[in-house]
Amino acid sequence: MGNQTNHTLVILKKGEGRTVKSGGLWIYDNEIESITGTFHNGDMVTVHDHDGYPLGRGYINQNSKIRIRLMTRNAGQEIDEAFLRMRLQDAWDYRKKTMGLICDADCDNEKSIHNCSCRLVFGDADFLPGLVIDKYADVLVVQSLALGIDRFKEQIVTILKEILAADGLVIRGVYERSDSKEREKEGMERTKGFLGAEFDTKVPITENGVKYIVDVQDGQKTGFFLDQKYNRLAIQKLCRGAKVLDCFTHTGSFALNAGIAGAADVLGVDASELAVAQARENASLNGLQDTVRFECHDVFELLPELERRGERYDVVILDPPAFAKSRSSVKNAAKGYREINLRGMKLVKNGGYLATCSCSHFMDYETFTKVIGQAARSAHKRLRQVEFRTQAPDHPILWAADESYYLKFYIFQIVDEK
Repeated sequence: MGNQTNHTLVILKKGEGRTVKSGGLWIYDNEIESITGTFHNGDMVTVHDHDGYPLGRGYINQNSKIRIRLMTRNAGQEIDEAFLRMRLQDAWDYRKKTMGLICDADCDNEKSIHNCSCRLVFGDADFLPGLVIDKYADVLVVQSLALGIDRFKEQIVTILKEILAADGLVIRGVYERSDSKEREKEGMERTKGFLGAEFDTKVPITENGVKYIVDVQDGQKTGFFLDQKYNRLAIQKLCRGAKVLDCFTHTGSFALNAGIAGAADVLGVDASELAVAQARENASLNGLQDTVRFECHDVFELLPELERRGERYDVVILDPPAFAKSRSSVKNAAKGYREINLRGMKLVKNGGYLATCSCSHFMDYETFTKVIGQAARSAHKRLRQVEFRTQAPDHPILWAADESYYLKFYIFQIVDEK
């Protein structure tokens, strides 16, 4: 754990600390005027403004451009077990309220807490910067992305298991997926493996009435994209009796939501053979293998080919990976989003629907919206917006923490110009 008796004081330059003062948690290396006292990277330090006004306590890391991440606005607060328990209890209470712990259709209400899958801790938005914890039924997956929080990792897992046990939920296993490149920016090695006893890492879950096997060991991120839960549910009402194309399907989640809703024919495509194999397994798990098919293709190559063949769909879904992974890549990413949306619109029957999204926080709402409008003009299509959505509430958006707002999701009706 961090050094709780450390009295290192960090003073900000005059005029700096704008992110923190507007509600964020990050202090960058170029915002610091002076550091008084001795410390090790990962230790807790106290932060004051240039005039001595206390701004809070957080952990410091000189390997990172994000020099300090605040854990509390109270400069006198010790970051001890009681503090961590308060933060984790708040995070769990928030999920119980906002996610409703509504059980999926085939579950018994009393077992909803046990069977639900959701994000329990979402970094800065839960005031635990650098930490992500996902719950898949009775399994936890932990992702530690910063040195300071990494020191509390095992203690946090112990406390969280106790909090869940108080609601009758016994966690049968915990797996760490701290294998993100983000750790390298903190001077840390990537790591993954069991935290505690080993268990079967192919975890069955049910979401929106759809069954999946989540691979917490080798799946993308922590194994599954929980943030799209209600966006997947939103497309169900459009898909009954429909011919559906799901692009960048990953393990088939949007395609399977279309299938479970009664779609007549669904094609899911992804460039990963592994993802397609997992998607086919998930289709069989739901008895949808006859109506929901999966194929391995490069979407950028497939869409023009489908257009040339005269294929048309009632619903087209575009759920690409983050094309914009840095601020400097936004311009090129915009070209990619413009291209797939242009092609996707051309494949939608007149009066049909397009669901399209971006999961990069660098591709902000205004830029993404502008790109879609450009694609519509190039495709000679008119857009009727059905709805705009973001990530599910278990991924709360903390204002002033821009990274917490990343998912933009539109549903449009596509109307031919005439």
